[in-house]
Amino acid sequence: MQMKAQAPQKNLTEIQRLKSLWTFESAAAANGFRVIAGVDEAGRGPLAGPVLAAACILPESIYLPGLDDSKKLSPAARERLFHQITNDPSISVGVGIADHHLIDDINIYQATIQAMLRAVDALSPQADYLLVDGLQLPHPLIKGEKIIKGDSKSLSIAAASIIAKVTRDRMMLEYDAQWPEYGFAKHKGYGTAAHRKAIEELGPCPIHRMSFEPLKSMQLSTTS
Repeated sequence: MQMKAQAPQKNLTEIQRLKSLWTFESAAAANGFRVIAGVDEAGRGPLAGPVLAAACILPESIYLPGLDDSKKLSPAARERLFHQITNDPSISVGVGIADHHLIDDINIYQATIQAMLRAVDALSPQADYLLVDGLQLPHPLIKGEKIIKGDSKSLSIAAASIIAKVTRDRMMLEYDAQWPEYGFAKHKGYGTAAHRKAIEELGPCPIHRMSFEPLKSMQLSTTS
């Protein structure tokens, strides 16, 4: 009897939590915007692989229990929510990628901006307002705002963070199959001790970011 009495309260609590993460979307709608997208990225810090951005447009009536900042979720929870988001026809998802070549050419900040712009432009329908995690995104046609730690404050950004994280992780698993000696499946390209040791012993592989340390210094030492 006690378990049955607790179940509705738990459901109500989750509904209230999700509603609290709709504040920025509601404010934008109150200002006349109708198609509001959350934008986030994954992979700014790694030594290898792309930076990947995602944009999500959620309907106001959406109910996705457990939806939160991807960093707060287990891999299993991220996969479950990724499946729900990408298989819901009422949700629009756009993905943008900036590979290691672009990162080295224009720097990680500018590459992240490019990936985000590509993600936004991949949306259908097109957004008329953007909620962006941590960055001021200079889209030429669409207004928006920067939200610090937005992936834990906005449901749309949280959804985008999951899409970006899971999509990039899957890409790094594919790279791990090509270059298993670097351990990409475990660290996803981040500069762990094991990853740095592999770089020292083997040198860089084709997806390493040569503008990042210690790869930049290694490259300079071999050409000097």
